[in-house]
Amino acid sequence: MQNVKVLIGFLCLFSGFAAAAPAASDKDVATAVDHLTQAMLHKDIPQLQALTANNLTYGHSSGKVQNKQEFIADIETGRSGFKTLEMQKQTITLNGDTALVRNHFSAQAVNSGVEVPTEIENFQVWQKQKGKWLLIGRQAYKF
Repeated sequence: MQNVKVLIGFLCLFSGFAAAAPAASDKDVATAVDHLTQAMLHKDIPQLQALTANNLTYGHSSGKVQNKQEFIADIETGRSGFKTLEMQKQTITLNGDTALVRNHFSAQAVNSGVEVPTEIENFQVWQKQKGKWLLIGRQAYKF
């Protein structure tokens, strides 16, 4: 009988650990989104390189679609920049090594030197590759 109690105790402990695991992944994805947001805001090119997949497809609310190099080049050259940038009302849905992120993109953008208030919706696809969450897709749209 004592062995059964010990076994039940271990099963409860393990099931509690397994149930907590997705929350940790949610937090990891949220941290990656925040790091990307801060890298865009502060023109941190090495961080942008580290957080985006080589096959990134980055869609703007205008319909323009860029690859990784084009997305980063726009920020690096100042064609696209931000005075303020914040992701609001964020939701994260996990499915294995893929995370679907929806948020409201609120910014005071600076496009080629012109300030543009920006309030759009944002859909991001993140994938865990070699233990790191990388942005593989993004599509912004007007609401």
